[in-house]
Amino acid sequence: RWCDYKMTAFLPPNLLALFAPRDHLPFLPPLQDLPWEKKPWLYSGVAQYLQEFEDPSETPAPTRAETKEERRARKRQEREERYRSNLDEALTDWDPSNDPNATGDPFKTLFAGRFNYDTSESKIRREFESFGPIKKIHMVTDTKTAKPRGYAFIEYEHERDMRSAYKYGDGKKVDGRRVVVDVERGRTVKSWKPRRLGGGLGGTRKGAPNECIKYSGRVDERDMRDKDRDRERDRDRDRDFDREKKRERDRDRDRGDKGHDRDRDRDRRRGRSRSKERDRKRGRSRSRDRDKDKRDRSRSRDKKDKDRKRDKDRDKSSKDKDRHRDKDRDKDRHKDKDRERDKGREKVKVKSEEDEFLNKDVNENQEINGDNDVVVKEEPMEA
Repeated sequence: RWCDYKMTAFLPPNLLALFAPRDHLPFLPPLQDLPWEKKPWLYSGVAQYLQEFEDPSETPAPTRAETKEERRARKRQEREERYRSNLDEALTDWDPSNDPNATGDPFKTLFAGRFNYDTSESKIRREFESFGPIKKIHMVTDTKTAKPRGYAFIEYEHERDMRSAYKYGDGKKVDGRRVVVDVERGRTVKSWKPRRLGGGLGGTRKGAPNECIKYSGRVDERDMRDKDRDRERDRDRDRDFDREKKRERDRDRDRGDKGHDRDRDRDRRRGRSRSKERDRKRGRSRSRDRDKDKRDRSRSRDKKDKDRKRDKDRDKSSKDKDRHRDKDRDKDRHKDKDRERDKGREKVKVKSEEDEFLNKDVNENQEINGDNDVVVKEEPMEA
């Protein structure tokens, strides 16, 4: 302790201030009354303030605040009205016949859309020049950002080339995307409106996801109208069926238990008929699957027969080749034997001729000597 005290005496002032004692707490006089001993304020009436209130006859009508749904509907309606007004103004200003960019022949011009935004004009020319010579390509760009909009107008030299591209160019894949082609309708079809002005063709952006088509390519408006008409007819038929069913249910409820029994019997009969229809469909599907299995088995059997026949033909051809090769070898062997036999015969013949010649010379020498002894004719040897 003494060492520590002595050491702290050598500390700098800023560190010694940390070890200095605090000041004493200030003295405060005690309160006269404690909080729980104080008397609260006395309650009084409001009679003295009645004159400050307004007269009931002068009270304004109550104001009703707007709910969240009403505010959302109001904003939606304002937005639609604003869009319609802008659309009407754009329709009055839209005149394709006076467009400075549309200067070519409209009957030789082809519309091509759904391009990739990175597709260049040279790429479009290379892809669509297979149908015929191209005179001009106009790629539509945004007026504010100068970025491509994804569609272009292609003008051909001849009208037949444009018709060929219209017929065979739909669905062509360019830079990984399938394009859609159509004739130029702005200057050829009366009362035509583009997509941005509420018109256009196709069903990819009609509304809800269940109403839009999911495939690319041209869509015939007549087919779309027929499909919409069939869908509305089915919806009306279902609505009529539900209404009729509800009427029958109300009628049966009025009749009492008898009606309930009849409804129950009808549901039971309907359930039986549905189960029969289900069984019939299941039987059809099973028979269809059975026929399919039979066809598959017959096809596999035919394939096996074809493979077996091919193997037989291959074995037969290999056997025929071996047989021909053996025959050729036998022929060569017989030829060699005949050749050797002919050589032997020729040697024997030559030897026999030599023997005959020698015997003839001996006989001549015997006749000259006149006796039976064989005398060899001596001839001088040439030096």
